[in-house]
Amino acid sequence: MSFGQGGPQSQWDPWTPQSQQQPQQPQQPWNSGNSDNTPDWAALAEASEARAKRRRLLFIGGGALATVAIAGAVAVAVVSANGSGQASDGPSSQLPSTADIPSATATQPSFAPTSAPPPLDPKDFVSSAKKDKAPLSPDLLFPGTQLTMGETVYKKGPTADTRTCGSAAQGTLPKVLDTNKCTRLLRVTYTKGDTAVTVGVAVFDTEAQASKAKKDADKESIVRSLSGGGVKSFCTGAICRSTTNSYGRYAYFTVAGFTDGKNVTEKSTGVFRAGDDLAEFAFRQIRRRGEAQASAAAEG
Repeated sequence: MSFGQGGPQSQWDPWTPQSQQQPQQPQQPWNSGNSDNTPDWAALAEASEARAKRRRLLFIGGGALATVAIAGAVAVAVVSANGSGQASDGPSSQLPSTADIPSATATQPSFAPTSAPPPLDPKDFVSSAKKDKAPLSPDLLFPGTQLTMGETVYKKGPTADTRTCGSAAQGTLPKVLDTNKCTRLLRVTYTKGDTAVTVGVAVFDTEAQASKAKKDADKESIVRSLSGGGVKSFCTGAICRSTTNSYGRYAYFTVAGFTDGKNVTEKSTGVFRAGDDLAEFAFRQIRRRGEAQASAAAEG
């Protein structure tokens, strides 16, 4: 490639006498001795490096200006958040302390645990006449026509309800009931085959009176058996088995024996079982009475 005018190169050689000097042609810039007129790559590289350096300086300068601008914007935002709307001329010591600045790792607020009120105690509702206001009768306390305890079925017989407690008891029990101010005695009889059991539930005004009646009762304190309605008389002269217990303002008694007049012995396991079943049932019914009243009070 040529950058001058066309024509053959000069053949004149100052060291050769026979050479003849020709008119000089315009010369190209010195290109480090290259005789083929190629570009000066070293010079071009230096020029490119100089331009790149200038661009880097411009970028660095521009980034610094952008940083200053962002910092200024943040400062304005902080001032605006403080509600002044203008930058403050006060010293930096007036800035909020680090303790006043919310932290992402700050402890989350805690709240006192809430708990439901304690459930009402069913026994409280059958421990005094002031709370025990539900209707009461032998058929309400001992409903239905029969009772199933486990695999044993007892047929329900006659019932009775008296306000003169001593008249429905015998032995030492009338005195125990009267002394502790029994207000009512409910009785019911259940049978299974030739075995009969009378349950007597004595009602007092307070739990203390019922507990005292239980404590005062002895082996001769026996509820009077209740017959009739197809149930023969029992435990009027023969040996029978009796129990005594209390729950809340109620004391409950059982007397169990044979309807054919036989005496109860240690081998009379059916009689013992029947007496225990009816005593357990009386306890459950009194407790359920308290549970029903407690539930109604809680819902109300």
